Amino acid sequence: MIKSKVDEEDYWHSSKFKAFTFDDEDDELSRLKESRQAVNNIRRLVEEDDDEDDVEKVSWSGEPVGSISWSVKETAASSQRADREPAFPKISTAVSLEKFRTLQDKLLLLDLAIAAHDGNVIMAVLIYLKRTLCKEVLFRELESRQTALRHFIHYLSETQNQRLLLELHRALGRAEDAALLQYKEHLSITDENKRRDFLKNCLSLPFSAEDLAHVQDHYTLLERQIIIEVTDRQAERGGKVEIFQKFPRKALILNMPLITTLYYCCFYHYAEPEGTFSSPLNIRQTFKISEKQYFVTALAARAKLKAWLDVDALFASRNWLGFTRKKSPLSFQRVVDILQKNSAPTHVLQDYVALVDDGELRLTLAQKHKCHNIVINTYRDMKDRQLLLGYRGKVVRGSVEERKIDDLLSNPQIRWKN
Repeated sequence: MIKSKVDEEDYWHSSKFKAFTFDDEDDELSRLKESRQAVNNIRRLVEEDDDEDDVEKVSWSGEPVGSISWSVKETAASSQRADREPAFPKISTAVSLEKFRTLQDKLLLLDLAIAAHDGNVIMAVLIYLKRTLCKEVLFRELESRQTALRHFIHYLSETQNQRLLLELHRALGRAEDAALLQYKEHLSITDENKRRDFLKNCLSLPFSAEDLAHVQDHYTLLERQIIIEVTDRQAERGGKVEIFQKFPRKALILNMPLITTLYYCCFYHYAEPEGTFSSPLNIRQTFKISEKQYFVTALAARAKLKAWLDVDALFASRNWLGFTRKKSPLSFQRVVDILQKNSAPTHVLQDYVALVDDGELRLTLAQKHKCHNIVINTYRDMKDRQLLLGYRGKVVRGSVEERKIDDLLSNPQIRWKN
Protein backbone atom coordinates (compact mmCIF):
# COMPACT_ATOMS: atom_id res chain seq x y z
CA MET A 1 0.00 0.00 0.00
CA ILE A 2 1.44 3.39 -1.02
CA LYS A 3 1.74 5.89 1.81
CA SER A 4 1.19 9.64 1.29
CA LYS A 5 3.65 12.32 2.29
CA VAL A 6 1.31 13.32 5.13
CA ASP A 7 1.41 9.75 6.41
CA GLU A 8 5.20 9.88 6.44
CA GLU A 9 5.21 13.05 8.57
CA ASP A 10 2.54 11.54 10.85
CA TYR A 11 4.78 8.54 11.40
CA TRP A 12 7.55 10.73 12.84
CA HIS A 13 5.26 12.98 14.90
CA SER A 14 2.75 10.39 16.14
CA SER A 15 3.30 8.80 19.56
CA LYS A 16 2.18 5.51 18.05
CA PHE A 17 5.21 5.18 15.80
CA LYS A 18 8.95 5.49 16.30
CA ALA A 19 10.03 6.18 12.70
CA PHE A 20 8.37 7.05 9.39
CA THR A 21 6.78 4.93 6.70
CA PHE A 22 7.97 3.94 3.24
CA ASP A 23 7.05 1.63 0.43
CA ASP A 24 8.76 0.16 -2.62
CA GLU A 25 6.89 2.30 -5.13
CA ASP A 26 6.97 5.61 -3.24
CA ASP A 27 9.16 8.03 -5.22
CA GLU A 28 8.53 10.89 -2.79
CA LEU A 29 10.75 9.24 -0.20
CA SER A 30 13.81 9.71 -2.37
CA ARG A 31 14.18 13.12 -0.73
CA LEU A 32 13.71 11.64 2.75
CA LYS A 33 11.91 14.55 4.39
CA GLU A 34 12.30 14.44 8.16
CA SER A 35 10.63 15.89 11.20
CA ARG A 36 12.36 17.78 13.97
CA GLN A 37 13.16 14.65 15.92
CA ALA A 38 14.73 13.01 12.89
CA VAL A 39 16.74 16.11 12.03
CA ASN A 40 18.02 16.29 15.59
CA ASN A 41 19.28 12.74 15.24
CA ILE A 42 20.42 12.76 11.60
CA ARG A 43 21.72 16.26 11.21
CA ARG A 44 23.53 17.13 8.01
CA LEU A 45 24.55 13.58 7.17
CA VAL A 46 25.81 14.85 3.83
CA GLU A 47 26.08 18.15 2.01
CA GLU A 48 23.99 18.43 -1.13
CA ASP A 49 25.80 21.23 -2.93
CA ASP A 50 27.18 19.52 -6.06
CA ASP A 51 29.26 22.58 -6.91
CA GLU A 52 31.43 21.98 -3.87
CA ASP A 53 32.06 18.26 -4.45
CA ASP A 54 35.61 19.03 -5.52
CA VAL A 55 36.35 21.02 -2.34
CA GLU A 56 36.93 18.81 0.69
CA LYS A 57 35.41 20.17 3.89
CA VAL A 58 37.18 19.18 7.11
CA SER A 59 35.54 19.04 10.53
CA TRP A 60 37.23 19.95 13.83
CA SER A 61 38.06 16.27 14.24
CA GLY A 62 40.07 16.39 11.04
CA GLU A 63 37.71 14.07 9.14
CA PRO A 64 36.20 15.07 5.78
CA VAL A 65 32.72 16.53 6.16
CA GLY A 66 30.19 14.28 4.44
CA SER A 67 32.19 11.09 4.86
CA ILE A 68 30.49 8.05 6.36
CA SER A 69 32.39 8.13 9.65
CA TRP A 70 31.86 11.89 9.99
CA SER A 71 28.12 11.49 9.31
CA VAL A 72 27.57 8.95 12.09
CA LYS A 73 29.75 10.80 14.62
CA GLU A 74 27.99 14.05 13.84
CA THR A 75 24.69 12.26 14.36
CA ALA A 76 25.69 11.07 17.82
CA ALA A 77 27.00 14.53 18.72
CA SER A 78 23.80 16.21 17.56
CA SER A 79 21.75 13.85 19.74
CA GLN A 80 23.87 14.80 22.76
CA ARG A 81 23.54 18.49 21.95
CA ALA A 82 19.77 18.07 21.71
CA ASP A 83 19.76 16.57 25.20
CA ARG A 84 21.88 19.37 26.65
CA GLU A 85 20.14 22.24 24.84
CA PRO A 86 16.40 21.53 24.86
CA ALA A 87 15.52 25.23 24.77
CA PHE A 88 16.98 25.76 21.27
CA PRO A 89 14.54 24.68 18.56
CA LYS A 90 15.92 22.83 15.55
CA ILE A 91 14.74 23.70 12.03
CA SER A 92 13.67 20.80 9.84
CA THR A 93 15.59 20.42 6.61
CA ALA A 94 15.71 17.90 3.78
CA VAL A 95 18.41 15.28 4.25
CA SER A 96 19.57 13.05 1.41
CA LEU A 97 21.55 9.84 1.60
CA GLU A 98 21.85 9.63 -2.17
CA LYS A 99 25.59 10.24 -1.98
CA PHE A 100 26.07 6.71 -0.62
CA ARG A 101 25.53 4.70 -3.78
CA THR A 102 27.70 1.60 -3.63
CA LEU A 103 26.65 -1.45 -1.64
CA GLN A 104 29.84 -1.22 0.39
CA ASP A 105 29.15 2.38 1.41
CA LYS A 106 25.54 1.63 2.27
CA LEU A 107 26.44 -1.31 4.48
CA LEU A 108 29.22 0.66 6.18
CA LEU A 109 26.73 3.44 6.83
CA LEU A 110 24.37 0.90 8.42
CA ASP A 111 27.13 -0.63 10.55
CA LEU A 112 28.21 2.75 11.87
CA ALA A 113 24.60 3.69 12.57
CA ILE A 114 24.24 0.51 14.63
CA ALA A 115 27.47 1.31 16.49
CA ALA A 116 26.05 4.75 17.36
CA HIS A 117 23.15 3.04 19.21
CA ASP A 118 20.61 5.52 17.86
CA GLY A 119 17.34 4.00 16.73
CA ASN A 120 16.35 6.98 14.59
CA VAL A 121 19.61 6.85 12.68
CA ILE A 122 19.31 3.11 12.18
CA MET A 123 15.76 3.46 10.86
CA ALA A 124 16.65 6.31 8.50
CA VAL A 125 19.46 4.25 7.01
CA LEU A 126 17.25 1.16 6.77
CA ILE A 127 14.61 3.14 4.95
CA TYR A 128 17.20 4.33 2.44
CA LEU A 129 18.54 0.81 1.99
CA LYS A 130 15.07 -0.59 1.58
CA ARG A 131 14.39 1.87 -1.21
CA THR A 132 17.67 1.40 -3.02
CA LEU A 133 18.45 -2.30 -2.55
CA CYS A 134 16.55 -5.29 -3.82
CA LYS A 135 14.75 -7.23 -1.10
CA GLU A 136 16.95 -10.29 -1.46
CA VAL A 137 20.12 -8.30 -0.74
CA LEU A 138 18.52 -6.30 2.09
CA PHE A 139 17.19 -9.40 3.81
CA ARG A 140 20.53 -11.17 3.44
CA GLU A 141 22.45 -8.32 5.00
CA LEU A 142 19.96 -7.84 7.83
CA GLU A 143 20.30 -11.49 8.82
CA SER A 144 23.85 -10.84 10.05
CA ARG A 145 22.88 -7.58 11.77
CA GLN A 146 20.39 -8.57 14.44
CA THR A 147 20.00 -5.08 15.94
CA ALA A 148 19.01 -3.61 12.59
CA LEU A 149 16.81 -6.63 11.92
CA ARG A 150 14.88 -6.10 15.16
CA HIS A 151 14.34 -2.43 14.30
CA PHE A 152 13.14 -3.36 10.82
CA ILE A 153 10.74 -6.07 12.08
CA HIS A 154 9.32 -3.72 14.72
CA TYR A 155 8.87 -0.99 12.11
CA LEU A 156 7.05 -3.29 9.70
CA SER A 157 4.82 -4.50 12.54
CA GLU A 158 4.00 -0.95 13.65
CA THR A 159 3.13 0.12 10.12
CA GLN A 160 1.21 -3.13 9.53
CA ASN A 161 3.21 -3.97 6.42
CA GLN A 162 2.25 -7.62 6.71
CA ARG A 163 3.22 -8.54 3.17
CA LEU A 164 6.84 -7.41 3.44
CA LEU A 165 7.15 -8.79 6.97
CA LEU A 166 5.93 -12.18 5.77
CA GLU A 167 8.46 -12.14 2.92
CA LEU A 168 11.22 -11.26 5.40
CA HIS A 169 10.38 -14.15 7.74
CA ARG A 170 10.29 -16.57 4.85
CA ALA A 171 13.58 -15.31 3.40
CA LEU A 172 15.28 -15.77 6.79
CA GLY A 173 13.92 -19.28 7.18
CA ARG A 174 11.69 -18.29 10.09
CA ALA A 175 8.89 -20.62 9.11
CA GLU A 176 7.11 -20.53 12.48
CA ASP A 177 7.17 -16.73 12.64
CA ALA A 178 5.81 -16.58 9.10
CA ALA A 179 3.05 -19.03 10.02
CA LEU A 180 2.05 -17.00 13.09
CA LEU A 181 2.02 -13.81 11.06
CA GLN A 182 -0.21 -15.40 8.46
CA TYR A 183 -2.48 -16.78 11.19
CA LYS A 184 -2.99 -13.28 12.62
CA GLU A 185 -4.63 -12.24 9.36
CA HIS A 186 -7.82 -13.88 10.67
CA LEU A 187 -8.37 -10.74 12.76
CA SER A 188 -9.24 -8.78 9.62
CA ILE A 189 -11.89 -11.29 8.46
CA THR A 190 -15.33 -10.25 9.68
CA ASP A 191 -17.46 -13.01 8.15
CA GLU A 192 -17.44 -15.95 10.56
CA ASN A 193 -17.70 -18.61 7.84
CA LYS A 194 -14.79 -17.13 5.89
CA ARG A 195 -12.79 -16.84 9.11
CA ARG A 196 -13.49 -20.49 9.92
CA ASP A 197 -12.32 -21.56 6.45
CA PHE A 198 -9.22 -19.40 6.78
CA LEU A 199 -8.35 -21.01 10.13
CA LYS A 200 -8.84 -24.45 8.60
CA ASN A 201 -6.31 -23.61 5.89
CA CYS A 202 -3.89 -22.36 8.56
CA LEU A 203 -3.71 -25.87 10.00
CA SER A 204 -1.35 -26.84 7.19
CA LEU A 205 1.18 -24.10 8.06
CA PRO A 206 4.48 -25.03 9.76
CA PHE A 207 3.58 -24.11 13.35
CA SER A 208 5.33 -25.43 16.42
CA ALA A 209 3.43 -28.24 18.14
CA GLU A 210 2.15 -25.87 20.83
CA ASP A 211 1.01 -23.21 18.37
CA LEU A 212 -0.62 -25.79 16.11
CA ALA A 213 -2.68 -27.06 19.05
CA HIS A 214 -3.81 -23.49 19.71
CA VAL A 215 -4.84 -22.93 16.09
CA GLN A 216 -6.64 -26.29 16.03
CA ASP A 217 -8.60 -25.34 19.15
CA HIS A 218 -9.40 -21.94 17.67
CA TYR A 219 -10.77 -23.51 14.50
CA THR A 220 -12.76 -26.16 16.41
CA LEU A 221 -14.21 -23.56 18.78
CA LEU A 222 -15.33 -21.21 16.00
CA GLU A 223 -16.82 -24.10 14.04
CA ARG A 224 -18.81 -25.11 17.11
CA GLN A 225 -19.86 -21.53 17.88
CA ILE A 226 -21.30 -21.19 14.37
CA ILE A 227 -23.40 -24.34 14.85
CA ILE A 228 -24.63 -23.21 18.30
CA GLU A 229 -25.40 -19.71 17.08
CA VAL A 230 -27.54 -20.93 14.18
CA THR A 231 -29.50 -23.29 16.46
CA ASP A 232 -30.00 -20.76 19.26
CA ARG A 233 -31.01 -17.99 16.89
CA GLN A 234 -33.76 -20.20 15.52
CA ALA A 235 -34.90 -21.18 19.02
CA GLU A 236 -34.93 -17.55 20.12
CA ARG A 237 -37.00 -16.48 17.13
CA GLY A 238 -39.36 -19.42 17.55
CA GLY A 239 -40.34 -18.20 21.02
CA LYS A 240 -40.89 -21.71 22.39
CA VAL A 241 -37.74 -22.15 24.48
CA GLU A 242 -38.41 -20.68 27.90
CA ILE A 243 -34.90 -19.71 28.91
CA PHE A 244 -34.41 -17.54 25.81
CA GLN A 245 -37.64 -15.74 26.64
CA LYS A 246 -36.81 -15.21 30.32
CA PHE A 247 -33.17 -14.31 29.66
CA PRO A 248 -32.79 -12.83 26.15
CA ARG A 249 -29.30 -13.08 24.74
CA LYS A 250 -27.33 -9.85 24.90
CA ALA A 251 -24.63 -10.82 22.39
CA LEU A 252 -23.77 -13.42 19.79
CA ILE A 253 -21.54 -16.28 20.84
CA LEU A 254 -19.42 -16.02 17.70
CA ASN A 255 -15.70 -15.35 18.25
CA MET A 256 -16.08 -15.40 22.02
CA PRO A 257 -13.24 -16.85 24.17
CA LEU A 258 -13.44 -20.48 25.26
CA ILE A 259 -14.43 -19.78 28.89
CA THR A 260 -17.11 -17.32 27.77
CA THR A 261 -18.46 -20.03 25.48
CA LEU A 262 -18.47 -22.50 28.36
CA TYR A 263 -20.32 -20.01 30.57
CA TYR A 264 -22.88 -19.42 27.80
CA CYS A 265 -23.50 -23.16 27.47
CA CYS A 266 -23.73 -23.60 31.25
CA PHE A 267 -26.31 -20.82 31.25
CA TYR A 268 -28.46 -21.85 28.26
CA HIS A 269 -27.67 -25.53 27.70
CA TYR A 270 -26.74 -26.96 31.10
CA ALA A 271 -28.91 -30.06 31.05
CA GLU A 272 -28.16 -31.14 27.50
CA PRO A 273 -26.64 -34.61 26.97
CA GLU A 274 -22.89 -34.82 26.47
CA GLY A 275 -23.29 -35.86 22.84
CA THR A 276 -24.52 -32.42 21.71
CA PHE A 277 -22.18 -29.65 20.58
CA SER A 278 -23.64 -27.16 23.07
CA SER A 279 -23.34 -29.45 26.09
CA PRO A 280 -21.02 -27.96 28.76
CA LEU A 281 -19.65 -31.45 29.44
CA ASN A 282 -18.88 -31.90 25.75
CA ILE A 283 -17.02 -28.58 25.65
CA ARG A 284 -15.10 -29.52 28.77
CA GLN A 285 -14.05 -32.81 27.24
CA THR A 286 -13.22 -31.43 23.78
CA PHE A 287 -11.02 -28.57 24.99
CA LYS A 288 -9.54 -30.32 28.04
CA ILE A 289 -10.83 -27.73 30.50
CA SER A 290 -9.57 -28.32 34.03
CA GLU A 291 -11.91 -29.42 36.78
CA LYS A 292 -11.43 -26.19 38.71
CA GLN A 293 -12.07 -23.96 35.69
CA TYR A 294 -15.16 -25.91 34.72
CA PHE A 295 -16.43 -25.86 38.31
CA VAL A 296 -16.09 -22.12 38.85
CA THR A 297 -17.66 -21.34 35.44
CA ALA A 298 -20.62 -23.66 35.99
CA LEU A 299 -21.08 -22.34 39.54
CA ALA A 300 -21.17 -18.72 38.34
CA ALA A 301 -23.63 -19.50 35.53
CA ARG A 302 -26.07 -21.53 37.64
CA ALA A 303 -25.88 -19.05 40.53
CA LYS A 304 -26.70 -16.26 38.08
CA LEU A 305 -29.86 -18.16 37.17
CA LYS A 306 -30.66 -18.78 40.88
CA ALA A 307 -30.66 -22.51 40.08
CA TRP A 308 -29.75 -23.51 43.65
CA LEU A 309 -30.43 -27.21 43.17
CA ASP A 310 -27.91 -27.27 40.33
CA VAL A 311 -25.45 -25.38 42.52
CA ASP A 312 -25.90 -27.90 45.31
CA ALA A 313 -25.42 -30.80 42.90
CA LEU A 314 -22.04 -29.42 41.82
CA PHE A 315 -20.68 -30.09 45.32
CA ALA A 316 -22.17 -33.56 45.79
CA SER A 317 -19.55 -36.24 46.36
CA ARG A 318 -19.85 -39.80 47.67
CA ASN A 319 -17.19 -41.49 49.74
CA TRP A 320 -16.40 -45.20 49.63
CA LEU A 321 -19.08 -45.91 52.24
CA GLY A 322 -21.73 -44.28 50.05
CA PHE A 323 -22.20 -41.20 52.21
CA THR A 324 -22.77 -37.90 50.41
CA ARG A 325 -20.77 -34.84 51.39
CA LYS A 326 -19.95 -31.47 49.85
CA LYS A 327 -16.59 -31.22 48.11
CA SER A 328 -15.15 -28.27 46.19
CA PRO A 329 -11.97 -27.58 44.17
CA LEU A 330 -12.37 -23.97 45.36
CA SER A 331 -12.08 -22.77 48.92
CA PHE A 332 -15.52 -22.47 50.48
CA GLN A 333 -14.75 -18.83 51.24
CA ARG A 334 -14.49 -18.27 47.48
CA VAL A 335 -17.70 -20.22 46.95
CA VAL A 336 -19.53 -18.00 49.43
CA ASP A 337 -18.20 -14.93 47.65
CA ILE A 338 -19.52 -16.14 44.26
CA LEU A 339 -22.92 -17.02 45.70
CA GLN A 340 -23.22 -13.73 47.56
CA LYS A 341 -22.44 -11.75 44.39
CA ASN A 342 -25.31 -13.56 42.72
CA SER A 343 -27.73 -12.67 45.55
CA ALA A 344 -28.00 -16.13 47.04
CA PRO A 345 -30.54 -16.28 49.90
CA THR A 346 -29.33 -16.73 53.47
CA HIS A 347 -30.35 -20.38 53.76
CA VAL A 348 -28.16 -21.17 50.72
CA LEU A 349 -25.19 -19.12 51.91
CA GLN A 350 -25.42 -20.67 55.37
CA ASP A 351 -24.77 -24.18 54.05
CA TYR A 352 -21.44 -23.07 52.52
CA VAL A 353 -20.34 -20.68 55.26
CA ALA A 354 -20.63 -23.62 57.64
CA LEU A 355 -18.08 -25.54 55.52
CA VAL A 356 -15.32 -22.93 55.92
CA ASP A 357 -12.56 -24.65 57.90
CA ASP A 358 -11.09 -21.70 59.75
CA GLY A 359 -13.31 -20.97 62.78
CA GLU A 360 -12.53 -17.27 63.01
CA LEU A 361 -13.10 -16.74 59.29
CA ARG A 362 -16.28 -18.79 59.42
CA LEU A 363 -17.63 -16.60 62.24
CA THR A 364 -16.71 -13.40 60.38
CA LEU A 365 -18.48 -14.59 57.21
CA ALA A 366 -21.52 -15.69 59.21
CA GLN A 367 -21.81 -12.27 60.83
CA LYS A 368 -21.31 -10.52 57.51
CA HIS A 369 -23.98 -12.52 55.68
CA LYS A 370 -26.39 -12.74 58.65
CA CYS A 371 -26.14 -16.50 58.99
CA HIS A 372 -27.54 -16.30 62.51
CA ASN A 373 -27.59 -20.01 63.31
CA ILE A 374 -23.85 -20.32 62.70
CA VAL A 375 -23.09 -17.31 64.93
CA ILE A 376 -25.40 -18.57 67.69
CA ASN A 377 -23.96 -22.10 67.61
CA THR A 378 -20.41 -20.74 67.62
CA TYR A 379 -21.04 -18.60 70.74
CA ARG A 380 -22.75 -21.58 72.35
CA ASP A 381 -19.75 -23.81 71.69
CA MET A 382 -17.47 -21.07 73.05
CA LYS A 383 -19.74 -20.95 76.18
CA ASP A 384 -19.63 -17.16 75.91
CA ARG A 385 -22.84 -15.84 77.48
CA GLN A 386 -21.92 -12.18 77.00
CA LEU A 387 -21.36 -12.51 73.25
CA LEU A 388 -24.64 -14.41 72.92
CA LEU A 389 -26.50 -11.72 74.86
CA GLY A 390 -24.96 -9.04 72.66
CA TYR A 391 -25.92 -10.88 69.50
CA ARG A 392 -29.52 -11.23 70.71
CA GLY A 393 -29.99 -7.54 69.96
CA LYS A 394 -28.99 -8.10 66.32
CA VAL A 395 -31.69 -10.61 65.40
CA VAL A 396 -35.33 -9.84 64.64
CA ARG A 397 -37.58 -9.69 67.68
CA GLY A 398 -39.87 -12.67 68.00
CA SER A 399 -37.87 -14.59 65.40
CA VAL A 400 -36.84 -18.22 65.58
CA GLU A 401 -33.26 -17.06 66.18
CA GLU A 402 -34.25 -14.94 69.20
CA ARG A 403 -36.16 -17.84 70.77
CA LYS A 404 -33.18 -20.11 70.18
CA ILE A 405 -30.88 -17.66 71.99
CA ASP A 406 -33.33 -17.40 74.91
CA ASP A 407 -33.52 -21.19 75.19
CA LEU A 408 -29.74 -21.43 75.29
CA LEU A 409 -29.37 -18.68 77.88
CA SER A 410 -31.90 -20.37 80.16
CA ASN A 411 -30.44 -23.86 79.71
CA PRO A 412 -29.04 -24.95 83.12
CA GLN A 413 -26.91 -27.67 81.53
CA ILE A 414 -24.62 -25.18 79.78
CA ARG A 415 -21.74 -24.04 81.97
CA TRP A 416 -21.06 -20.52 80.74
CA LYS A 417 -17.58 -19.10 81.16
CA ASN A 418 -18.85 -15.59 81.89
